Parts: sequence; structure tokens; C-alpha cells
Amino acid sequence: MPSYLEQGDSSLIYMVNHLMKMTKNKKSRFISKNIKDTIKNLKKEKVLLIGVSYALLDLAETIEIDLSKWTIMETGGMKGRRKEIIRSELHSKLNSSFNTQQIHSEYGMTELLSQAYSEKNGVFSTPPWMKILIREVNDPFNYVKNGKTGGLNIIDLANQNSCSFIESKDLGRKINEINFEISGRFDHSEIRGCNLMNIT
Repeated sequence: MPSYLEQGDSSLIYMVNHLMKMTKNKKSRFISKNIKDTIKNLKKEKVLLIGVSYALLDLAETIEIDLSKWTIMETGGMKGRRKEIIRSELHSKLNSSFNTQQIHSEYGMTELLSQAYSEKNGVFSTPPWMKILIREVNDPFNYVKNGKTGGLNIIDLANQNSCSFIESKDLGRKINEINFEISGRFDHSEIRGCNLMNIT
């Protein structure tokens, strides 16, 4: 998670750090130096590797290694570091370099307390208290039926004492009440990410 570690206070770092503490495994850690050597030393173990998309892609382009025993989870977005590509292309490149069959995904943002997760094929599932609504691209007050692409609106009832309703600049489609897909971002939308936030 380069740049996220340097930022220090990102919500993604907080989340991953909490998950590592829950494992109670002394080998759980952030990798910022000697990445290639660290991965080679752990490649035969069962590992969950969580990384931002651009960092995983950088890694895939500099090292080809069999990580078929690992679970790899990308957290989306190039954050202005690289050209945006569709998720299926990203997953194809990662699977090819790491000899994996599936890339898992996490969908979340600083403004929300809940996340949606995808085990395969870019299909995300939400917890019961998180609802996805798809609005028309050119009419934000009109919602589209399941299967139609539009902008994502999100209701997260875990957001106590804060805004529970988010209109995102992400494009996607609902499959059913708990499953959805992300296809990209609105053109010329602002680059977002918890490591890009500044508080003044």
C-alpha cells in the first residue's frame, strides 16, 4: 500500500491493521521494503494479500511468481498513479503473473463504514444494512432497473452520527438486492481515495 503507509491516517490502513491484529499471527504485516524477497519467502504459505490496484499491478509487472496458494484482494482504483483500466483486465493481468484463478475485491470508501466484497468475477455482495441504488447517468433523480448501468448511490446504515447517503461517481449495475458490479467511473470525475485527503 505505497503512499497509503506514508499518509498514515487512511481508513484503508486502519482497516487492514485491524484485520492483522485479529489474526494474532506474528507474520502479519505491511510490506513496504524488500517486497520481492518477502513474497518469495512466504509464497508456500497460505496468505491473504491486500493491496491497492496500482501497487498490485506494479508488482505483477516486476515479478512472476506462483502465488496459487494465496488469496489476493485488490481494493480498487489507480488513484491517478496509472491509467484506469476495467476490473476484468486488471484481474486477468494479476492472475497471469501470480498463477491464481481468482482475484478478490473490496469496495469501500472513506465516507462509509461498511464495505462490499467480491470473491470472483467482480460481483460484489453487500451486508444487509448497506443498499446500492443505480441512478440514471443524465437524470440523478431517476433510478434504473436491475441489469442497467448507471451511477451508484449508496445507503450505509452503519454510519451513525454521519451521512448515511452517498452519491458516488462510480458506474455499475445491480444484479439483485445484494449483488452489484462496478464498471468504471464517470468521465472527468474527481480522483478519490483516503490517501488523497487533506484536512486543513
